[in-house]
Amino acid sequence: MDLLCRAYSTASDDDDNGERPEHLQSAPAPPVKRAKLDGPNLNPIPKPMHIYRPNPAPNLPNEAPIPGRYVSKRERAALASAPKVQGPNPPPSFNSPPALGSLSDSDLPYTILTTLRNPIKGGARTAQIPKTLTIALYGHTKSVNTVQWSRTHAHLLASAGMDHTICIWNVWSRDQKYARVLKFHKAAVKDVKWSQQGLFVLSCGYDCMSRLIDVEKGTELQVFKEDQIVEVVRFHPHNFNLFLSGGSKGGLKLWDIRSGKVVHEYVRSLGPVLDVEFTVDGKNLITSSDVSKSNLSENSIIVWDVSRQIPLSNQVYTEAYTCPAIRCHPSEQYFIAQSNGNYIAIFSSRPPFGLDKYRRYESHGVSGFPIKCNYSSDGEIVVSGSSDGYIYFYNSKTSELLRKIKAYEQACIDAVFHPIMPNAVATCSWNGEVSVFN
Repeated sequence: MDLLCRAYSTASDDDDNGERPEHLQSAPAPPVKRAKLDGPNLNPIPKPMHIYRPNPAPNLPNEAPIPGRYVSKRERAALASAPKVQGPNPPPSFNSPPALGSLSDSDLPYTILTTLRNPIKGGARTAQIPKTLTIALYGHTKSVNTVQWSRTHAHLLASAGMDHTICIWNVWSRDQKYARVLKFHKAAVKDVKWSQQGLFVLSCGYDCMSRLIDVEKGTELQVFKEDQIVEVVRFHPHNFNLFLSGGSKGGLKLWDIRSGKVVHEYVRSLGPVLDVEFTVDGKNLITSSDVSKSNLSENSIIVWDVSRQIPLSNQVYTEAYTCPAIRCHPSEQYFIAQSNGNYIAIFSSRPPFGLDKYRRYESHGVSGFPIKCNYSSDGEIVVSGSSDGYIYFYNSKTSELLRKIKAYEQACIDAVFHPIMPNAVATCSWNGEVSVFN
């Protein structure tokens, strides 16, 4: 009889819904297999995360035996008289890693905290070129594709890497700067963007998904599946419930977060989408595509009408180079495109969207890397990474090279000015380093 009970008891542990009937709660539970985390030791765990489990069958009687499971009277009596055993806390989910450090700005140095909490009203501070490396951030194990500052929580920096992770950094914290590691993607993460509504990030990658993540709770809120690698995501500048995604098959989709559905789709025979950018007014969007296989000078950069879903011009850039990054000036009517011709081209954002043939930013190298460029908050300086590991700073009006700073031994992939602190620049490299210059 004991052997029979043990055999049936083992079978019942494999029930599909993972729940045990109430009359078996007093029996000692087998050891719980805890999820393995790939990152460093993440203890202590401040609070167990909620783990979704399907609901058990409704109206199940307390003494209802599992089908095919015989429970003898002796076993019923033994179970009823045994003391109740408190089971262990559920293990943390692999996709809900515990906090590493604080997201709060309470332990920041006084000078940094004062600057962040009291930004200049009516405009951005005059941009300044940083002098030296002040903070090195280590957490990624492979190359980092992009970094972005949060505008609503300006002490936080997000980075997306080829090691399948998104790192959240509390940059100036006196304690632990490595605040969160988010491991929801099953493949390399290509892009990450902060939402303007709370502590949320939107990310995308090689697992053919875009994911909306609650950074504070460490939970995934929504998943947007596609049939292509998602290369880039971008929030609409005036409606943060909308975001645009571009992928490896040339698909361009405008998603509504509230419904989780595509509201617009921009259809054209494109190669892989390398970058997308909304104009400042949000009425147009600019896309860059890889057209190297077609040997065509058109479609490399296209300007679209957002609401009508039609291209306004597909012959903006007629050079035979792809452009891994596009950025609009924060206040004026032009945009720039990082070219694999080892320069940054300048275009008007008004019809006919012409190329400026007399000015361009050239001293840095691209050499096939996904090198990005950005404007300072006031639009006075253009900063670019480079294949030689330097950061290059240009005067945006004259295109003069102002300074270059050695940052890495390998390629500097991205460089972005802080939205409030005028002399702070975050960078990332092909060998997995993230740094802040000040």
